[in-house]
Amino acid sequence: MNRLALQLGEIVKPLGVRASYGEPVEVEGVTMVPVALVQFGFGGGDDGSSDEGSESGPGSGGAGGGGGGGVSIPVGAYIRDETGLRFRPNTISLLAVGIPFVFVAGRALVRVIRAFKK
Repeated sequence: MNRLALQLGEIVKPLGVRASYGEPVEVEGVTMVPVALVQFGFGGGDDGSSDEGSESGPGSGGAGGGGGGGVSIPVGAYIRDETGLRFRPNTISLLAVGIPFVFVAGRALVRVIRAFKK
């Protein structure tokens, strides 16, 4: 089981920049490079009841499991045209990520203000 987590980590590691920045696309003389926030997570484990020398398989008393997942949020694109290079954010994604943050920050601020009033 330990080897599986290490192997998955080695597979995902080289993705880095390639997963965050897409291939450049040219449309009507304008070059665009999409940008995304990318996150991967993997985990696994067992109950530790099976020893190295014991039998493994169905009915051996050991239990284990693992899982993984990932998320990719498109945040915008770098655009190069005759005016130069600039970043254009994806406002829908930024709102989807920003609204929960503003909500939590607002609730925390209300609690801080209440604590100072007492």
